[in-house]
Amino acid sequence: MRLSVILLFLFTLFTNGQNTAIGTNEKLTYTASYNMSGILTDIAQVTMQTSSIKTSKATLLRLKCNAATYSKWDNFFKIRDLYESYVNPKTLTPYLYNRDINEGGYYKAMKYTFSHKTKTVKSVQTKKNNNVENKTISIGYGTKDIVTTLYHIRLFDYESMINGDRKSFTIIFDRAETKAQITYLGKETISTALGKKTCYKLAIGSSSNVLQGNNNNLLWLTDDANKILVYAKFKIPVGNGELKIKSASGLRN
Repeated sequence: MRLSVILLFLFTLFTNGQNTAIGTNEKLTYTASYNMSGILTDIAQVTMQTSSIKTSKATLLRLKCNAATYSKWDNFFKIRDLYESYVNPKTLTPYLYNRDINEGGYYKAMKYTFSHKTKTVKSVQTKKNNNVENKTISIGYGTKDIVTTLYHIRLFDYESMINGDRKSFTIIFDRAETKAQITYLGKETISTALGKKTCYKLAIGSSSNVLQGNNNNLLWLTDDANKILVYAKFKIPVGNGELKIKSASGLRN
């Protein structure tokens, strides 16, 4: 099981809203579980962090996601993954994206440089044999990488939505655009490691065969000014699992 497959299920919508939810020192930690022989088993930790990065031209917001299997599972299937994006802190418009994955001996690195004026992405892909491939991809308005998209979900005004409302969006993954949609399913109160939380419940679907069934891939975001992800369920061709929050610090609101 690859983290990249889980992340594909977590794709969210593009919005033009201003960032009022995500600060510069946020850290969210999750436990990733996978159904193994009918038993839901904790296999990895996922950490999402933000930080402020100054360049010669601007101050950017770094969005970083790390995933690592717990040590007892490393001999079975070791995961050490890094996904990160550098974005405008006010709009979360992406400028640079890096992906560096090492999963069960499979290695690949990917770098995207966005040019929003020309609607293109310059990509550099490196594999384990040091084979480097350069490719420029044309993208549509609003297309984003995985990490930026994961954070953009928190800018949407769910209070203006009613049950069944849908939004379409586009992400770029493995140098190709993927169409997806989100369906708002209302509010639900659930128990989490942070206590009981009233959440916005969302269903995710895509045009690819990664996600299985209707309403089998779900997200719960807190119904507050931060809108953090506290729980997720996914079903993919190779199985199903969950993502549960363990801790949260440095929240903006």
